[in-house]
Amino acid sequence: MNTNIVVVGAGFAGVSATRRLSNRFKKDKNVTITLIDRHPYQTYMTELHEVAAGRVEPEAIQYDLQRIFARAKNVDLMTDNVTQIDYEKKQVIAEHGTHAFDYVLIAMGSQPNDFGVPGVKDNAYTLWSMEDAERIREQVIDMVYRAAREHDEAKRRELLTFVVAGGGFTGVEMVGELAEWLPILAKKHHLNPEEISCHLVEAAPHILNTVTEVEAKRAIRYMEKVGIEISLGDGIQAIGPNAVQLTSGKSIPTQTCIWTAGVQANRDVDAFEMEQGRAGRLIADQYMQAKGLEHVFVAGDVVYYEEPDKDNKPTPQIVQAAEQTGITAGENIYRTIKGKTLTPFKGKYDGNMVSIGSHYGVARLFDKYSLQGFWAMLIKHIVNIRYFLFSLFNPYYTWQYIADEFFYIKHHRNIFGGALSFHGNLLWLLPLRLFYGGMWFVEGLKKCFGLFGGESWFGHTLAFPFPWLQEAVSGASQAATPGASDAVSAASGAGGGEAVQQIFSLNYVYGEQPMLVFQDMPHWFESIMKILLPNRDVAFFMQHFMAIFELVIGACLIIGLFTWLFSGITVVLVSMFCLSGMFVWVNMWFIPAAIALMSGAGRVFGLDYYVIPWIARHLDRWWFGQPKHLYTPNHS
Repeated sequence: MNTNIVVVGAGFAGVSATRRLSNRFKKDKNVTITLIDRHPYQTYMTELHEVAAGRVEPEAIQYDLQRIFARAKNVDLMTDNVTQIDYEKKQVIAEHGTHAFDYVLIAMGSQPNDFGVPGVKDNAYTLWSMEDAERIREQVIDMVYRAAREHDEAKRRELLTFVVAGGGFTGVEMVGELAEWLPILAKKHHLNPEEISCHLVEAAPHILNTVTEVEAKRAIRYMEKVGIEISLGDGIQAIGPNAVQLTSGKSIPTQTCIWTAGVQANRDVDAFEMEQGRAGRLIADQYMQAKGLEHVFVAGDVVYYEEPDKDNKPTPQIVQAAEQTGITAGENIYRTIKGKTLTPFKGKYDGNMVSIGSHYGVARLFDKYSLQGFWAMLIKHIVNIRYFLFSLFNPYYTWQYIADEFFYIKHHRNIFGGALSFHGNLLWLLPLRLFYGGMWFVEGLKKCFGLFGGESWFGHTLAFPFPWLQEAVSGASQAATPGASDAVSAASGAGGGEAVQQIFSLNYVYGEQPMLVFQDMPHWFESIMKILLPNRDVAFFMQHFMAIFELVIGACLIIGLFTWLFSGITVVLVSMFCLSGMFVWVNMWFIPAAIALMSGAGRVFGLDYYVIPWIARHLDRWWFGQPKHLYTPNHS
């Protein structure tokens, strides 16, 4: 008998629950898991402010569900909007279809709470979805554009005034991004940055209530340093089309107010007729089962569960809680089906981090360690990378995050400034690539055919000077690899038996004897080489292979084919030559040159420009399938 599990919502909770269920039932062909969301992607909600303030593009925080669940054969994806749940018939009813269920998990997230403040719905911008972020982005650009053409100073200042309502994580991160982005826009439009103003308004006497006073004060100091005006203990009374009215009577002329002051459960759940707690959240027990309903579970921001070990406070509406409630709900659905003892939810929150722009942040870890600045931002990036690697187990999106946050950046907007930006001119690497490839190709010709005065490696002389392969190595056979010394070591002499003095240098000078990087092979590396080259037959095979391989490396570098791969291999080979006692200091430039070429040199008048995208496209389809704008029961 087939068992149908339906998960409603593909946020942090829904995705984590679906992954747990998919793994638990991966060998059970009688269980089908259907994941329904109104979007075909998961939105990385904690980074919406980066899209809203132009730091990254929308696709940087959209993670296609097909790419996440491509290898999970027991998961069906549906792009639809759930409108009702029939508990008697056990059906999830959506706008474009009905789905039978044996178990259902509701993880529909949350939405802004305007607390009935006049003007929020009509005149403010919320930040709770990708659509919200893109609207804010367009509004900010439009305001700056209009201000650049406005002659009246008062009107121009109104256009260039931006108010963020709410001193929680979302509000602080949003205003921090604005303070960083607006001067960039002002410079582009030749505006006076002194006419721009950013305001953070919080009704409570403090900000960031999930961290300590230490982090909150640090955040305030930094925001004031970058010119953000902060109003504490002064809530918003009304929002008009041209001004924000505060409870103190103060009026801030502006056409842009971003509302981040409150959060409540997704109001679509009102149609599900489930018992609700504070802010419309759905009441659940310690197993994430909905109160009063059988085989119905809830997770994420929508769940209301008072944690006994947290002074009966409800689960916080943060990513950590969403993931953990999702995993608990998924695990208990599995245990219910298998007749096992259920496992209670126990929240474990390792810390909180907030960024204020791309360079500065504050963090509280394990309720013990306080970080700020670079280290807080680095920890935040590490936490995000951990999510992609260990929660989603998805190298594709791990790389996308790293690329978007560190490499594909503009205006120096990350913790390393512009040092890691890919936005550079790679044309100047072309001469290096051609020279470097030519050097390897010539070395290959020497070894294969004995050209240019070299000695062929296809003769009867073994080029590897290792004691277990031959008792002595002649001077003629020693320097057969690029960069190897032409003389025998001081112990063996040079023709007449006198010791040759090897001179350390990073630049060759006529008459000097270059110094080997390692005079003697380290013992640990010698043990490895004895395994790789146990006898003369294997050594001769490797000698012939290396001669041909150097030709291949040179040719590929010259034509710009697989430049990253062969440059990386070069680094490994040179390192092995060094440890083998076959490489000199003056040629150590081989390594940094190879690393430099790994930055994309093959795309400049090279085949990598065509080949790598072709391979990536076909590998992507083979591994992930074809992402779609809508997922239906018949999608492939």
